[in-house]
Amino acid sequence: MSHSTTITGISELVTNDGADWELGIRHDAAVVVEDGRIAWIGPRQAAPSTDDQRDLGGRTLIPGFVDSHSHIVFAGDRSEEFAHRMQGEPYTGGGIGQTVRATRAASDDDLRASTRRLLRESRKQGTTTVEIKSGYGLTTAEERRLLRIAGEHTDEVTFLGGHVVPAEYEHDPDGYVSLIVDEMTPACAPLARWADVFCEPHSAHAFTGEQSRAILQAGLQNGLQLRVHGAQLGPGPGPQLAVELGAASLDHATFLTDADISALASVRAQGGPVVTYLPIVEFSTKQPFPDARRTIDAGIPVAIATDCNPGTCFSNSMPLAIAFAVRDMRMSPDEALWSSTAGGAKALRRSDIGRIRVGARADLAVIDAPNHLHIAYRAGVPLVSALELYPKANRS
Repeated sequence: MSHSTTITGISELVTNDGADWELGIRHDAAVVVEDGRIAWIGPRQAAPSTDDQRDLGGRTLIPGFVDSHSHIVFAGDRSEEFAHRMQGEPYTGGGIGQTVRATRAASDDDLRASTRRLLRESRKQGTTTVEIKSGYGLTTAEERRLLRIAGEHTDEVTFLGGHVVPAEYEHDPDGYVSLIVDEMTPACAPLARWADVFCEPHSAHAFTGEQSRAILQAGLQNGLQLRVHGAQLGPGPGPQLAVELGAASLDHATFLTDADISALASVRAQGGPVVTYLPIVEFSTKQPFPDARRTIDAGIPVAIATDCNPGTCFSNSMPLAIAFAVRDMRMSPDEALWSSTAGGAKALRRSDIGRIRVGARADLAVIDAPNHLHIAYRAGVPLVSALELYPKANRS
């Protein structure tokens, strides 16, 4: 049975329904949701009659956050590693192996319970869509298991067999790449939408440019779209690979060179990679924050995501990511909000989320404040939460 709800009492409505970076702000507006989709937007006085009314009492309505980069299907704890980094120990990627061991030993039920808990936390902070990567199994059977569990919670599932070289292949990394290309990817592709790789020559545990190319090409050959971890620990081949192979998103991008910026800008009109920044990682690893101004001024679309994982960023707070982007990455509050909603949707090549417009999914969030500036202005205060409408819309 069809069901409709009118949302009123909106102090500020952020629609993102326009060109990139434009928030499309409306005042004294109303929104009608019908069967999980936006059915009408207009002046409050002209709102049609519906089954239910929802008065926000002068709060702000925004599209739900789109967290386009996370690693939340895992087991174990790496809080001691975090403490050591805070005392000056550098991040190298080596701690991932500890999570792999713990995850392999965990039961399906334990992994499901942990994943559900983290997703509940995300919704309480305004996130309505989450991309989830595998990468803590690193055998064919284990990667398939993690992808199955991720797929129970999101359609945005990413195969990340190329996360790091597992301990059993420590002395034969090319043998592990062959396993990914010849066996893992064909077996895992039916369970995923995306393929990803940690392209990072500055880490002894990650993959070189040529190894990354082989892994990404295997993803393409098996029908997967591409994402790339690149330029996290230093300049490297990841950005150029993302451009060359048509990746949807280049993630981390902490150390982009001028040549990388030019290459990314050259393909923006063809739907080239979105640059997805993960600012809480810089907080958690004590690395320099990237300068997002360079990317934005070059006309390259930008997303903000959390990279929630047990090692380099055990936070799923998109509002915190926004605050760091504004404080430390030379982004305006408007740019940071757009990047965490419409930008994240663009990084997932989605047009049905990240915006409030007729026909889009009713994935909405409420800020307990009169305008969106309060997200960064009141950093650390739990102001944002996903708007729960009944009957509930389809899953994120």
